[in-house]
Amino acid sequence: MLPQQAGAVAVSASSQVINRGEYLARAGDCVACHTVPNGPVFAGGRAMATPFGNLYVPNITPDDETGIGHWNAEEFYRMMHTGISRDGKLLYPAMPFASYTQVTRDDSDAIFAYLMSNPPVKQKNREHELRFPFNNRELLIGWRSLYFKEGEYKAVAGQSVEWNRGAYLVKGLGHCSMCHTAVNALGGSSESKAFEGGMIPNQNWYAPSLTSSHEAGLGDWAIKDISDLLQVGVSHRGTVYGPMAEVVYNSLQYLTDADAKAMAVYLKALPQKDGTPAPTSEARLVSPDVMEVGRKVYVAQCAVCHGAEGKGQTPSYPPLANNKSITMASPVNAIRMVLNGGYPPGTSKNPRPHGMPPFSHILSDAEVAATVTYIRVAWGNTGTPVVAKQVNDLRTLLPE
Repeated sequence: MLPQQAGAVAVSASSQVINRGEYLARAGDCVACHTVPNGPVFAGGRAMATPFGNLYVPNITPDDETGIGHWNAEEFYRMMHTGISRDGKLLYPAMPFASYTQVTRDDSDAIFAYLMSNPPVKQKNREHELRFPFNNRELLIGWRSLYFKEGEYKAVAGQSVEWNRGAYLVKGLGHCSMCHTAVNALGGSSESKAFEGGMIPNQNWYAPSLTSSHEAGLGDWAIKDISDLLQVGVSHRGTVYGPMAEVVYNSLQYLTDADAKAMAVYLKALPQKDGTPAPTSEARLVSPDVMEVGRKVYVAQCAVCHGAEGKGQTPSYPPLANNKSITMASPVNAIRMVLNGGYPPGTSKNPRPHGMPPFSHILSDAEVAATVTYIRVAWGNTGTPVVAKQVNDLRTLLPE
C-alpha cells in the first residue's frame, strides 16, 4: 500500500458514501423539483402544476421539524421503492417512485446519507392544492394497481455490463420515460408505450419519441452524438432546449463520461417501433403567399445562423434541413422556439452556449406560422403546415 503524500487528507468510508450519494442525487435530478429557484437547496416548496391542481414538493433537508431529520435509511428506501412515505401516506406519482423503485438499496442509502449531510432548513411543507376527487389519496390505490410495478432493477442476461448500466440509469434514477411517454387522463402511462413520446403535462412542450425514426429515434445516431447531447447539451445531431435543457443543466452534465456513454448505448438500442411509412413533404398544401412570407422572414432573421439551405453550423447552430425535431407531427417545440427563443444549457463542456433570440415581439402570429411552416416543408423536410391559431394558443402562455 502506497503511503499518503504529506498533507493529504484521508477520505473516510462515510465521505465516499456521501460523495457517491451526491453523484446519484444529481443523476436523479432531485434538486430540480425539491428546490425553489434561488431558494435553499432541497428545502421544497416548489409548485408542480398538474392537470389536477398544484402539488407542492416537500422539504428533504435534515431538519427535525419540517424535513427528514427523523427519517432513517430504511424509511427512505421504503419511500423510494414503494412510493409510501414515512407516515404511511401514498405519494402522488409526480414523485417518480415508479422509476425510483428500480434503484438499489445501496444507492438509496448513499442518496440518503448525502441528503442528511446537507444543512437543515426549517421550512414548513405546504399542503397540496388538488381538485376533488384527486385530493383523496385513497384513489391512488387504483392508480398504483394500474401503473406501478415495484422492484429493483435486475441485470438483463445476454446484455453487456455497459448496456445494463445505461438501462439502470435511464429507467431508474433518470426517470426518462416520465417525459418521453404519453400520459393519459388518469396521469398514468402504459409500459407498452414507453419512450414513444408525448406532451409534457402543463409545460406545453413535446418530448419526442425515442423509438421512432420519424422523431428522435436514435438508431442511426453515433454513440458520441447521443452522449454529447445528454452530457454537453449540444452535438452534431441536435441541441437541447426547454425542459430537457434544464435536465442537462441540473443533472446529466455531472455524469461521468462512462455513465453518459452507457445511457447512450442503452438508448440507441431501444427497439424502433415505426409502424407507418415515412411522411412526405406537405409543401404542396401551402399557399405560395404563405411560403413567400416564411421565406422572407427566414432569410432576414434565421439564415445568418442556420444557413440559406438550413444546413446550420454544428454544433453551435443546429441544422433545420432533415432535422426530425422540426418535422415531428407536433409543431409545438418549433413554434415555441420562434416565439420564446432559448439557449442550450451552459455546461462544463460547453460553458458559453450559442442561443436563439425570441421573435414574439417582432413577428405576428401569421408571420410565425408562415416561418415555422416554411422551415417544416422547405429543403425536402416532411413536416406539415402550421396555422396562426396554433401560434396564438402558445403566445398566450408567454409572461407579460
